Amino acid sequence: MILHLALAADWDAAVAVGEYRVSTLGVTLEEEGFVHACSDLLQLRGVAGRYYGQVTEPLVVLEIDEERLGCPVRLEVPEGTGEAFPHIYGPIPVTAVVAVTPFTR
Repeated sequence: MILHLALAADWDAAVAVGEYRVSTLGVTLEEEGFVHACSDLLQLRGVAGRYYGQVTEPLVVLEIDEERLGCPVRLEVPEGTGEAFPHIYGPIPVTAVVAVTPFTR
């Protein structure tokens, strides 16, 4: 499974249209070229602390089944991190999301 931290409002909008197209906070798939994701909860908590610390809107964790995506997923090491993260190179069909959990810090 792959994890993605999302604004609850972005997820709700995706459910309405059938696919999720947000790369990361305030950035679309089209702008970034892929959707940022995490391999586990430890990585996700690190991302939340680094990039979502000032967010006051509700957040959710999307648990994504890679087999249901229909697009490439590549483990890549972002510059300056030394840690590999899964990057999803296409929209996420809502049917690929097998669980949605409210995120609490």
